[in-house]
Amino acid sequence: MTKELNKNQDPLKEFYKGSVADTRERIGFIKNKDIALLVIDMQYLDAAEGYGVFQDITSSGVPYEAQQYYFNSLKGHVIPNIQKLQNIFRDLELEVIHTRIQALTKNGRDRSNGHKRLSILAPPGSKEAEFLPEIAPVGDEIVINKTSSGVFASTNMNYVLTNIGINELYVVGVYTNECVETTVRDACDLGYLVTVIDDGCTTVNPKLHEATITTLKDRYAKIMTTEEAIKEIKTYCS
Repeated sequence: MTKELNKNQDPLKEFYKGSVADTRERIGFIKNKDIALLVIDMQYLDAAEGYGVFQDITSSGVPYEAQQYYFNSLKGHVIPNIQKLQNIFRDLELEVIHTRIQALTKNGRDRSNGHKRLSILAPPGSKEAEFLPEIAPVGDEIVINKTSSGVFASTNMNYVLTNIGINELYVVGVYTNECVETTVRDACDLGYLVTVIDDGCTTVNPKLHEATITTLKDRYAKIMTTEEAIKEIKTYCS
């Protein structure tokens, strides 16, 4: 007799968890320092009140309450946690890589059709293209400019990571359910191990964040808190 399907159970959970989240390779990559912190789109375009897509509170398309949640989560825990992670990566001389949305041209003619439809534009040298100062690149940290949701689709990110010997990414930034999720899935498909920092990401709705984390967890990435990630890195990489 066939057992009734448990609608709350993922039948492939353990298989994926052992192959993606808890694979033995993870610790080896950390010990070898083959890891990088990837900070996604922490810029004025989409992470600062009064700028970019949030310049006009009434025309942004995001309800006021959702904007309040988003910016409160950024200020309350996401930005402070990204700072903590940047500090530990820099202290241990590990790669910190930044992505941002920025066109090649002032009028954005090189943008993806998706960004054109959404009227998303951060021209070179614009305020929208600037990183938030408290978590901006330091020294010669790598900056990758993109005009798509996921960084791998419209840049040479895979080529760069290969050149500098990175096999595992710790991912933070915005939005959890858009640019972060797309990047994580693409990275996983390309063979990278990925760790998503739950309290280092956010979006405009807590349910969207939670749903994305649930979907990615142990299937496309290992999910950790900032403190868990710092403890792990200090344990194996110091």
